[in-house]
Amino acid sequence: MHMADALLAPAVAATMYAASGTAAALSIHSLRKKDDPQKLPTMAVTAALVFAGQMINYTIPGTGSSGHICGGMMLSALLGPQAGFLSMIVVLTIQCLFFADGGLMALGANIWNMAFYGCFVGYYLIWRPIMRSRLGGDSESGQRLRIVMASVLGSIITLQLGAFSVVLETSLSGITELPFGAFAALMLPIHLAIGLVEGLVSSAVLLFVYSARPELLQDLQSPDRAGGRHSLKGTIAILAVTALVIGGGVSLLASSNPDGLEWALFGNTEEGYSENMGLDEENFGVTSQAAERSQKIQEATSFLPDYSFRGSDAPAGTVVSGIVGSAIVAFAALLICLAGGFFRRKKHGCRA
Repeated sequence: MHMADALLAPAVAATMYAASGTAAALSIHSLRKKDDPQKLPTMAVTAALVFAGQMINYTIPGTGSSGHICGGMMLSALLGPQAGFLSMIVVLTIQCLFFADGGLMALGANIWNMAFYGCFVGYYLIWRPIMRSRLGGDSESGQRLRIVMASVLGSIITLQLGAFSVVLETSLSGITELPFGAFAALMLPIHLAIGLVEGLVSSAVLLFVYSARPELLQDLQSPDRAGGRHSLKGTIAILAVTALVIGGGVSLLASSNPDGLEWALFGNTEEGYSENMGLDEENFGVTSQAAERSQKIQEATSFLPDYSFRGSDAPAGTVVSGIVGSAIVAFAALLICLAGGFFRRKKHGCRA
């Protein structure tokens, strides 16, 4: 769902930067009050896991499209909405600057569409109410049921909101070749399927964390710290290795079909599917000086454009992109926490 700069008018892009920036500022203010040292390594490794996971496009059968996780819902369940939102900003910014994934002018919109809804709407309206309910009872199976339900419902609903926002933003940008109704009729159903898969993937990760270190999950009723199967360090290590394996290996198996947004815009006639909106991939949307400047900046900063070596389609480029990108995201998340004074270590230390 990464939007290109051509899909936004500068005024709309600036508005979305302001909205995302305000949410980020409020998140930073809130996190300065937190004192939970175990969140520091958790934020780093889960942000890297989301980066790696977004490299895996999974095929949506019968459509000629594919999708990938957004990750905001999962991060907010592990870190809380504010830290989850900042983690998503790290992921999306690094994707934009170093891998040319999503436009730089469109970054504010991409943060809003892919991070705000999952982290804030998904957490406050879906995850927390379900996890604090008595649905399924107080047993372990009830806890697991709530995790799965919150993950699936949250992912579906927040991806629908993100997809609708893309349609609204292009409409406000005056892109007349994307009629509101027709574009929405393509974007919402395909992202319903994508959201369902993301919900299942997110629930699998969260169920592992529940088994390994239940206290890492937000709003879990009476988490039993002694009941975890692994130490905190062991759990972090498993998640880190998983991120590296996904980014550096499983990413080679990603679907080559266009993602939901690209599919809606351009179709997939090469594989015998509909052309959908039928836009010209080389010439679509709006042009502006701001978009041209953003493109020049991206050309200078992206050392692995499209997750590959420049001018090469060699699989090694994907492997390097997954490993290097995951490492950069983890380091950047740690740096932001340290610079912002988030999750300060308590005097008595952190038990693992």
